[in-house]
Amino acid sequence: MTELRRAFGAPLSALIVFLVGVWILGLIAAPQIIMIEQSFWTMQRPDGAAELSVKIDGLYNRLDVLALDHQAASDAAARAAIDTERDTVRAEIATLEARETTPVKTWTLSNYGQMGQAHLAIFAKTILASLAVTAIAFVVCYPIAFAIAKLEPPRRAAMIMMALIVPYALNELLRVFAWQMILNYGGPINAALGLVGIGPVPFLESGSGVFIAMVYAYILFMVFPLYNVLETLDTHQIEAARDLGAGTLQIHRRVVLPHARPGIAVGCIMTFMLSAGSYAVPYIMTRGTADPWFTQLVYNRFFQATNWNVGAAYALSLLVVCTGFIFLMMRLLKVRLKDIAK
Repeated sequence: MTELRRAFGAPLSALIVFLVGVWILGLIAAPQIIMIEQSFWTMQRPDGAAELSVKIDGLYNRLDVLALDHQAASDAAARAAIDTERDTVRAEIATLEARETTPVKTWTLSNYGQMGQAHLAIFAKTILASLAVTAIAFVVCYPIAFAIAKLEPPRRAAMIMMALIVPYALNELLRVFAWQMILNYGGPINAALGLVGIGPVPFLESGSGVFIAMVYAYILFMVFPLYNVLETLDTHQIEAARDLGAGTLQIHRRVVLPHARPGIAVGCIMTFMLSAGSYAVPYIMTRGTADPWFTQLVYNRFFQATNWNVGAAYALSLLVVCTGFIFLMMRLLKVRLKDIAK
């Protein structure tokens, strides 16, 4: 705080601290606290309350029908009979509403119990698929990042970087729909395979298109952390290792990869979390025909079933696994938060 005040002055430092506090508390901590709190309670009603509500709704519908009949009645006797029936229905509604009870907020773990065997299988499949996407992205992006940082001349490296960045000027949904057309039965890939007597391959229906689209959608989140850390590697270390007789694989295993551990950790964490939390990519790429991604279950609980408590429990479960993955990567790669922040 002292260094911040010296650098920017007291008023600007106070404003910076205030904005950072609003960001951390209001946009990060508060939503998570609300979600955690909501996942541990439910509104419970006594037995028979649902049937009672349905009966009351039916009686209100009956009142609407009687109002129409009253307008259409042609003589006073018919209208009087309808008025009598309406009074009877209103009295019955009042009696039933007096028996209704207010739902009680009950603290429970039952929201997590809603995740049955089928949903647990989808949850496990989503996590494993996200790990696979992360691994594929690393295998694809590591050579690219190393080439940009060390192997290519600056002009050619800039061209490669530009080729990676320019497509991201398009909206993510447009890029995903483009991949859907590319991998479709009538797309160029299946057309090329047909020329050699293969296909058509059901990329979309099998779910393999999800991996392709996700790796493409999140490639920059793996490339940039790797590039940033590989750029700081002294090229003389690579040349010294080569002079000492180390082969290419040994150079990468003993020199490059140990140096790149913070970038690998950041890239894997970001790619995994984006993949596990993706909603549009798996839904669009499978046309909704394959098994749903876990995020689709979370969406359904929130906005289709309108059960926010169960939706919060599902979302918190995914958050816990993603947070665990962060610490696991930090432990495996032996990096600290300070190393990642660099």
